Amino acid sequence: MRSVFKGSIVALVTPFRNGEVDFAAINDLVEWHIASGTSGIVPCGTTGESPTLSHEEHNAVVDAVVKAARKRVPVLAGAGSNSTAEALRLVKHAENAGADGVLVITPYYNRPTQAGMRAHYEAIAAETALPIVIYNVPSRTGVSIAPETVIQLAKLPNIVGIKEATGSMDQASAILTGCQIDLLSGDDSLTLPLMAIGGCGVISVVANVLPQKMAALTRAVFKGDLSAAEQLHRDLFPVCRAMFMETNPIPVKAALAMMGRIADDIRLPLLPLGADARARLHAILEPHLQ
Repeated sequence: MRSVFKGSIVALVTPFRNGEVDFAAINDLVEWHIASGTSGIVPCGTTGESPTLSHEEHNAVVDAVVKAARKRVPVLAGAGSNSTAEALRLVKHAENAGADGVLVITPYYNRPTQAGMRAHYEAIAAETALPIVIYNVPSRTGVSIAPETVIQLAKLPNIVGIKEATGSMDQASAILTGCQIDLLSGDDSLTLPLMAIGGCGVISVVANVLPQKMAALTRAVFKGDLSAAEQLHRDLFPVCRAMFMETNPIPVKAALAMMGRIADDIRLPLLPLGADARARLHAILEPHLQ
């Protein structure tokens, strides 16, 4: 099974208006991303506030993004849980909805062993025909999937990729050395370094606000134009840092609200970006939006 998840893939925000999912804004965002050169869309990931979506909302957002994309770009639906049974339910829904693959986070909070994580992914892979991308973000989950475990899982035909958000080039290098799997950066600022050692793109927060530039960076690497890629990396680096001045997705939703693309609406326990941080964010973004 060949993966289609390469380039700049946006970790899409879930826009709210008056506390409810704003499906009109979802449609507009998908159209904007496709027109801007984004290579794929991830609904219901961390940036999409999946922890605060109800089961019904999660399903509806996946449905809406699949419908809006109309197969023009692949949709990699967030479908992870710390319960294997719950993850399977989300994966099955994504499959029935017509998603092109699923992004499955390592089980969080209950801290499974490496053997437990391997069994988790094996159980999911056995129940779906969809391509599966592992998501490794230990700063959020409390566990990190080891390169050796990834190498074993990569032998399964439908485990095609991993979103690596450990910040470790050694971890990424060990995975790429040990198996044939598509490695996507989970840290915007490491997109260029990870692609330089064999990664195939990024699942990006920054692409929410600067989709053309993030797409251009990945295209430059694919073309072998490292000078252009380095220039774009340096241009985007302050924005990459700004997107994490407070917990993601607080800054990115504030940025999109500044741009008039969504309402400035986020769910508790997250709060809107504070006034001082908002001023700093505006100053960083302003040169990119002129």
